[in-house]
Parts: sequence; structure tokens; C-alpha cells
Amino acid sequence: MKKALVMLATAVAMSGAFAQTSAPASAPMGASASAPAAKVGHERNVEDRIAYLHTQLKITPAQESQWNAFADVMRNNGQTMGQLFQQRKADTNLSAIDDMKQYATIAQAHADGMKKLVDAFDPLYSSFSPEQKKLADVTFHQGGPEGGHRHHGKGDGKKAPASE
Repeated sequence: MKKALVMLATAVAMSGAFAQTSAPASAPMGASASAPAAKVGHERNVEDRIAYLHTQLKITPAQESQWNAFADVMRNNGQTMGQLFQQRKADTNLSAIDDMKQYATIAQAHADGMKKLVDAFDPLYSSFSPEQKKLADVTFHQGGPEGGHRHHGKGDGKKAPASE
């Protein structure tokens, strides 16, 4: 059960649309980055992914309004997940049941956010040329440098070996 929860948390944390930055490596154990600094880093990650996808998918001027709607959902989802992870980081004295409930809240927020993202992406994808659809299919299917579906579009095309 714990392995499943850890895997779920890892998948949610690694999600490209909802990437969460962590405290700087130089921070002492138990200390976290200031909320504004963490927010700036998190927002930069989301904006980097938006810019990457805009370029990768070759968004045309005619598609900008649909793109902007999709990008706004990415920003809102990122903000929601960032807040949940900041809360998780701050809650250091949880009981096992509270910890599980917190994972459930994060997982539900991720699922809700993905639904919103799909709803925003659908009209954009429908407006794509066949070439753009192929780019989107490959970009979103291959995931990130580690492969899989966790990075939602920030991939280099390499598949990672399967692991347990």
C-alpha cells in the first residue's frame, strides 16, 4: 500500500503540467524555500512547459485563442497543485490516516485538473493540421526524458527501460 502511495505521489509530483519545485539543496533539513521563491520557481516551470509545448506543437496565429485557454488551464492546475504540495510540505506531523487523506486530496486534484486540461485541449487538438496532430501524439505519448506519461510533453523521444 505504501509503495502504491509513494508511486502515486511521485507520478503527481513529476507531472509536467503540475510540476512542483522543491526547496533548494542548500536549505537546511526541515527548512523550506520561502513561499514567494518557491512560487516563482514553480511558475517558471509551468511557463517553461507552456513555451515548450507552444513551440513543439507549432501553434499558429489562428490557434492562439484555443492555445491561450489551454495554457490558462495549465497555469491554474499548476497553481492548485503547487498549493497542495506546499501544504503537504508544511504538514510535518500527520497521522497515517491524515497522510493518506492528503494523498487522496492530491490525487483527486490531479484527476480533476487533467479533466479540465483534456477539455481545454480537445478544441485545440481538433484545430490542428495532420502534422500538428502527429507532433502532439508523439509529444504527449512519449512523456519526458525518463519515458512514460508523467511529463506531459517535455520529452526527447527516448524510452526508458521498464522498472518496478
